[in-house]
Amino acid sequence: MSKRETYEQKTETLLRPIMEELMFELVDVEYVKEGSNWYLRAYIDKPGGIAVDDCEAVSRRLSDLLDEQDYIEDAYILEVSSPGLGRPLKKDKDFVRHMGDEIEIRTFRAIEHEKEFTGVLKDFDKEKLVVELEDNEIMEFARDNIALVRLALDF
Repeated sequence: MSKRETYEQKTETLLRPIMEELMFELVDVEYVKEGSNWYLRAYIDKPGGIAVDDCEAVSRRLSDLLDEQDYIEDAYILEVSSPGLGRPLKKDKDFVRHMGDEIEIRTFRAIEHEKEFTGVLKDFDKEKLVVELEDNEIMEFARDNIALVRLALDF
């Protein structure tokens, strides 16, 4: 397991009791380098959406736990936020929650000269996503060829 994965996993473990107590959902944790800075980001949600006060409450509690545990070697910036409307769907729990919803998929490699697809999520497993495209065609996408999946936004 990489350092990044270890930090993300340990942070998720610290956050679980906080999320249960506050009845929030932990959407994702990521440890990423942007420019010269490392960021530890926790994305949280709840029915009706997350407010700034919610993020602050989780951030304060998580910060205290991170100081106690002190397992991250690098200097980093802690951010706690809502996942936002255009958030990527990454985990199986995301796909379960959004079964039957319209999604956008971007692929690494073109499929029939296209790299962007929109359709309704019909099924998934460890290897693929099954989507019903706008023309009612059922298409399977290999998960290792998927660069991004997110909810389709209609404006």
